[in-house]
Amino acid sequence: MVSPPVGIFQSTKKLFLSERAGRGRTLEFIRKNAANGLSVANLVAGLSSVLCSLNRQYHHSCWLLLVGFLLDLADGAVARRLDACSALGAKLDDFADFTTFGLATALLLQPRGVLDGLLAIAYVMAVFTRLCFFSSGIPFTYRGLPCPYASSLLAGTFLLTGGNVTLLCVAAIVMILFMVDRGFYPHDKVLESQLWKKVVYAGGVAAVLFSPAAVASVYCLAWSMSYIVFPCAVWSCKA
Repeated sequence: MVSPPVGIFQSTKKLFLSERAGRGRTLEFIRKNAANGLSVANLVAGLSSVLCSLNRQYHHSCWLLLVGFLLDLADGAVARRLDACSALGAKLDDFADFTTFGLATALLLQPRGVLDGLLAIAYVMAVFTRLCFFSSGIPFTYRGLPCPYASSLLAGTFLLTGGNVTLLCVAAIVMILFMVDRGFYPHDKVLESQLWKKVVYAGGVAAVLFSPAAVASVYCLAWSMSYIVFPCAVWSCKA
């Protein structure tokens, strides 16, 4: 027969171990799903952007696309940092990218006729092709322009020009050509490389969340253009 003090001690020990195991499982769950949470947030931003565009609230749509751009850059960094890369996470990230940087971005072109509609479809298909068929065998290396940068450029152009459809269509055509080109784009690893890249990312967060539309659009436009035009000379990863 176990004496009362011993029984209380064993029960307390079991409870403590159970609570510690529960905390461990919770932390492990958070670690494995932190990147997935960012992908879901990116997906929600993309779907919200689609709804805003359908209601002709294009400025709100642009802001959501820029938020999605920042979330996408953080997503990969968190997954690699926490060693939480998985097949499910990759599929979720691709679906979020297709929604935000394909469908939602194409709606900024405000298609109202046959030609506008064909251009929007071509843009979506360029993103789809890049995500599905342009994978390379080199880690963290893309074939064709990463679609988040094309989306950021179009959103910045929209905000800066007040939604000039002609300029947007020209920019979209150029971005399609960049995305379907099989040239290599090195992964910039903004949050995993030199300090100045992290400062650029922090500046982007501050610009999108706290700055006027003109400042945010110029900042994101300059950031995207620098990567699109000088991917190796400026943004090649040198961690």
